[in-house]
Amino acid sequence: MRAIQCALAAFVAFGLAGCGAEVVTTAATGAAIKKQEVEAGKQMKEMADKKIDAAAQAIQQRAAEQEKADK
Repeated sequence: MRAIQCALAAFVAFGLAGCGAEVVTTAATGAAIKKQEVEAGKQMKEMADKKIDAAAQAIQQRAAEQEKADK
C-alpha cells in the first residue's frame, strides 16, 4: 500500500512539474514575441523620425532658396 501511495505521489508531482514547465515555456515565448514587437516599434519610430527630419530640412532649404529668390 505504501508503494502505491509513493508511486501516486510521484506521478502527481511529475504531472504538476510538467504543467509548470509548460507555463514557463509559454511565458518565455510570449516575452520573446513582445521583445520582437518592441524592437520593431523602435525601428519604425527611428525610420519615421528620419523621414520627419528629412522633410523638415527640405522645407527649410526651400524657404531659404525662396528667400534668396525674393531678394
